[in-house]
Order: sequence, then structure tokens, then C-alpha cells
Amino acid sequence: MSEPVKQKRVRDSIITMTELVLPNHTNQLGNLLGGQLMHWIDICAALAAAKHSQRICVTASVDKIDFHHPVRLGNVVTITASVNRAFKTSMEVGVKVFAENFSEGTHIHTNSAYLTFVSVDENTRPVATIEIVPETKDEKRRFEEALQRRKARLEKRKSS
Repeated sequence: MSEPVKQKRVRDSIITMTELVLPNHTNQLGNLLGGQLMHWIDICAALAAAKHSQRICVTASVDKIDFHHPVRLGNVVTITASVNRAFKTSMEVGVKVFAENFSEGTHIHTNSAYLTFVSVDENTRPVATIEIVPETKDEKRRFEEALQRRKARLEKRKSS
């Protein structure tokens, strides 16, 4: 029997999804529905968490989703997620969203999000996850910022 994995690199958790914005994804203005984008973000982030932890992961919280620019009908949406930091049973996943218009040649960062996932066993009980090892300067920055966001989340929970 092989040894369980104790740690992984950030790059080992990266998931990239690509979606085409169709009419059923838009509102009356021809913009991507926020709820549809949140659905795609949640799926992409859950896959990154599962890839990292090698377990089913459930969404524990969504810190924030920033909407910088509208995404239009016909745009191609690329969503990239990776684990910023792993804690005991939870992990923060960072997500970036880009919209591309092939005919105009535009590629714009439209959204960012931070979500927390928990690794669970077959009885849906939280289990310890795998340590993450940031390597690049950007990964190390995101690693440190994730701890600050976690502290803020826990503090807010205590005061509620």
C-alpha cells in the first residue's frame, strides 16, 4: 500500500473551465446572469478543491465575488481556480474569470472570487486535507492573504 500524499503544490490543483455564453445564460440586457456565473465558479472551485484533497469537497462559504465588467452574450468565459491555502479540513480556493470576444479580439478579467471548501469522507464528515506548498511569489502572496481572510471569517463568526 502506498503512502498517503502529505502535500501538493498549488499548480497541482489548477482547474480551468471554458463556457460559451448562450441566450439561456443571459438577462434581458444580454448580460450573463450573476447566478449562472456563480454556479460555474462554484463548480470550478469545487473541482480544484477535490483535485487537491483527493476527496469530495463541499462549499462551506463564499467570501466575495467581485463583478468588474459585464459578460455579454456570445462571449467565451474562462474560469480558473486553484487552492490558495489548505487548513485542517478546509481550504480556500481562489477563482479568476475572463471573458473573451473572438471577433473583437478582446480578453478581459471580469470577476474574482474566494470560496472555502471542506473535504469530507463517505459519511460527509470533515476530514483532514492535504497541505499546500506555494512556490511562486504570487502563490506565496495568495497563501498569506488566505490566512488573513480566514482570520476575518472566524472573527466575524464569533461576533455574530
